[in-house]
Amino acid sequence: MWEPQQPSVRMVTRLLLLTSALLSTCQAVESPALFTSVTLTLEPSNAVSQGTNVTVRCQALVSSSGFLNRKYTIYKDNTVVYTESITTAEDLIYSLRMARVANTGKYKCKVNIPGKELSSSSEKLTVTGLQTPVLSVDKRVFSEGEEVTVGCKAPGESGAIVFYFYKDSKELYEERVDANHVETRLRFNNAGDHRLHCDYRVILLTDSVPSNASNNVVVTVKELFITPVISVRPHGSMIIEGDNLDISCSVSGNLQNSSGLKVFLSKGPTLLSSGQSKANHSMRALAEHSGEFQCSLEVGNVVKRATENVRITELFSQPVLTMYPTEVFEREKITLTCKSTNYSSDRISSSDVKYSIYKDNYTLTPGSFNGIYVVPGVVPNSSGIYSCKADARMISKYSAKLPVQAKVLVSKPEITAIGRVIVGKPFQVRCHSDRGSLPIEYTLWKKYSEVNSTTVQQPHHQAIFPVTVQHYSDMQDYKCEARNNPKIDTVVSNKLNTTVIVPLSNPGLSVVPDLLEVTEGNEMYLICGVEGSPPVTFKWYRRGNVQPLFTTTSTQSSASHRIKGVGNEHSGTYYCEAINYANMVRSQPVTVDVKMATWKKGLIVACCLLVVALLALACVLRYNSKRGKRENAAELSVKPSSPKSDDSLTVSLTHSTMEVYNPPEVGVDAAVSVWSERPVDPGSDGESSAASNNEPDVEYTEVVHRQPVDPARAPLRKGTETVYSEVQNSPTGAPGDHYDYQGSVEYADLNGDQPEVNQALLEVNHQDHHDLPVPVE
Repeated sequence: MWEPQQPSVRMVTRLLLLTSALLSTCQAVESPALFTSVTLTLEPSNAVSQGTNVTVRCQALVSSSGFLNRKYTIYKDNTVVYTESITTAEDLIYSLRMARVANTGKYKCKVNIPGKELSSSSEKLTVTGLQTPVLSVDKRVFSEGEEVTVGCKAPGESGAIVFYFYKDSKELYEERVDANHVETRLRFNNAGDHRLHCDYRVILLTDSVPSNASNNVVVTVKELFITPVISVRPHGSMIIEGDNLDISCSVSGNLQNSSGLKVFLSKGPTLLSSGQSKANHSMRALAEHSGEFQCSLEVGNVVKRATENVRITELFSQPVLTMYPTEVFEREKITLTCKSTNYSSDRISSSDVKYSIYKDNYTLTPGSFNGIYVVPGVVPNSSGIYSCKADARMISKYSAKLPVQAKVLVSKPEITAIGRVIVGKPFQVRCHSDRGSLPIEYTLWKKYSEVNSTTVQQPHHQAIFPVTVQHYSDMQDYKCEARNNPKIDTVVSNKLNTTVIVPLSNPGLSVVPDLLEVTEGNEMYLICGVEGSPPVTFKWYRRGNVQPLFTTTSTQSSASHRIKGVGNEHSGTYYCEAINYANMVRSQPVTVDVKMATWKKGLIVACCLLVVALLALACVLRYNSKRGKRENAAELSVKPSSPKSDDSLTVSLTHSTMEVYNPPEVGVDAAVSVWSERPVDPGSDGESSAASNNEPDVEYTEVVHRQPVDPARAPLRKGTETVYSEVQNSPTGAPGDHYDYQGSVEYADLNGDQPEVNQALLEVNHQDHHDLPVPVE
């Protein structure tokens, strides 16, 4: 069973191979072609600076009727730099990215098609500017005669480069390489500091040196007496779409000796027909066929051309698709209209033209549609690519594509503040909607007053308004509106809600306890308070100190600094600073005077009382001591050395003087001060007399009598001193015997025969007589 099938399988295989060979043969036999032109351009220009991207474009205009293999070759200074074969009519692009000086040169393009080739003219590219070289040395300090590795690099450069090394501006070494860097080892024999640098030169083809012109030779070129002829039927300018159009290309002239003659009929890059001596082409005329038809004759390398301009009138114009409204939002109705505005009235009427509408290549209407179509608003998404087609007399024309992007209604905007909001300082408010097609108009309102409005046209733009509030509650008055469809009401945002920072004000520093109650050993609190928004950073200072005593940050409007164990060293002037995001304020200074501790005050008072008591005691003791001395002085007696029994001594004291008189008899009216002493027993001895002196036996008596002054008894003075004396009773104790003295007696006139009395009077005179007591009997 299997044997009959083997030959059939082999036959099928052979047929496939034969078919493949035939196809490849057909492909190898390419359609005839005709060169029109080959051009080379340099973009952006023929002269650029280094680092510019340069495009070398080779464009070949070739007329062919079908498949054509083209081989492109790019030359630089007659050296092939790029080759590519393509089968399309596209231009060949050769790119020079980041062009360098090494890319300078003459560029040319050559195009090969089967049996033919054509080259463009040369275009010179000039690239200016070189990168600054970088010198590297492996050692900065080395010994004399030691080899050092040095390198020079030209970043980004290419081609043949000669590098030069210099020492102290003198050329030291050069080397040519086909790279952008070089490295070598150099030896330095001279000690000292040397400056090294390098540069480089890119090797380009040198400009040629022109010679003198040669001799002139005259040559004659004979013209070929053959010319191409092109004809179009129907004749004239009234060719309407749908008519049959016949075009022919032929040769006129002497065809003898014209071996290898070929003719080509083409329109633009499209080869319509070709032949040995004639070429014809027929078609149904369309408006796009209007233009220039070309008939080309080719004999060897000689090409002659003839052209004919054909104008074809439209049977009906290309339809135009329009939309109403021009801007549509989601779920809105759309009215689409497809119409051909012009038509040939002698051939057709407007009713002969039928229309169809498409969305994303899907038919929305039948072919007999009158050209108006309404897209219902219930369609969730009316966006898409719309187009329409017009048909008449088997001619179809399509409109341009109409992209429709249904706009999205703006969503509820959000109003936010940008950055920190500080009362009294300007800030920015932003209005933004998450959804909505541009343009969107935003309006900022404060209560019922419009502040400002702006329209956002670009996706990266924002609606930002400058605002300044004078009170933190003003923030609640702002809101914004958004609108992108004038047929729909605006969308209103919520009220602006953000944190408002109130600047600090009314700073104050208080002391607890009260300033009058700050005493040693207790605690003292310095309380700093302000009005404003937290958080607040408080700093306490003591005048004379740059650094703060204490720093803290609080969410309250006040804070305190505690000082334990207050001492006299804490007396001084204090102030505080408060800082928030808005400003910094400083309190008025407060002077603290630390009072002495209570126990110290008691101790000082006790010490003072003790000192006062001691001083009082000392005074008392001193007073008593002085009184004792006075009493002793008062007890002194004035006794005559040999008193007479019938003599008596009387002393009379006046206010500030004492008069001493001789012992006459005294009348009863005399003013007398009598000091009497108890009589001493004559029989007693000295000891008993001394003992009797300790007893209070002295009696003082003052008798004042008014009597006339006796001029004969004037007082005697010596100098200005008043002499006081003491009256002592006679030893006999007789009351009637006494001496009478009356103030202001001169010392020379004292009782001359009584020296003891005079001495006693002198001693009494030195006592403070104002302090003497006057005892009364």
